[in-house]
Amino acid sequence: AVNEVALGFPNVVVLPLDVTDPNSIREAVGQVRARVGSSGLNLLINTGGAPRRSTLATETPENMALLYTTNTIGPLQTSQAFLPLLKEAAMAEGQGEMSCSRAAIVNISSILGSIQAAEAWEERQDVCYRCSKAALNMLTKCLALEYGGSGILCVAVDPGCVTPPLARGTGPVTMEESVQGVLRLLAQLSATSNGTFWDWRGQSLPW
Repeated sequence: AVNEVALGFPNVVVLPLDVTDPNSIREAVGQVRARVGSSGLNLLINTGGAPRRSTLATETPENMALLYTTNTIGPLQTSQAFLPLLKEAAMAEGQGEMSCSRAAIVNISSILGSIQAAEAWEERQDVCYRCSKAALNMLTKCLALEYGGSGILCVAVDPGCVTPPLARGTGPVTMEESVQGVLRLLAQLSATSNGTFWDWRGQSLPW
């Protein structure tokens, strides 16, 4: 589907990227730099992730390691690798306040990673997923504290329980609703949003 979009829009470039492979990340950074030049990268969305159903009774170290590698360590490595390009965009001449148009990292998280809300426990425990997303939320706060001084906005966003393409009735939010909501949210974020947690409707979420 992404390749079909790229065929219709010459400014869309599709690059391979495995967030669990440092070599793949470095290769992607090099290809992005070749395209953006000295203007840098304005927006990095860490949306790669892996779900894994589990309960406290069935959880395993292997499950936990797999989810942390993809959902938490992946965004960390990707953010570290793209930092020089994000800094270049943040420092570009004529840039204003913090925003997703200047320089930003958006980590796609989940309400299931909220320790305070602990939502839907009776419906799905998903222990390894919840823990990996809670860790991602803390990573987002750490990125905001460290990179905010360079003008880079860092936030976590829950896109909602999205109905997969070609599926019916499997989620309360359609892909179109989620994407449109997230885009509206990103357009509104500013310096006061740095290090915060939001849902696709633009509502602040508890950690």
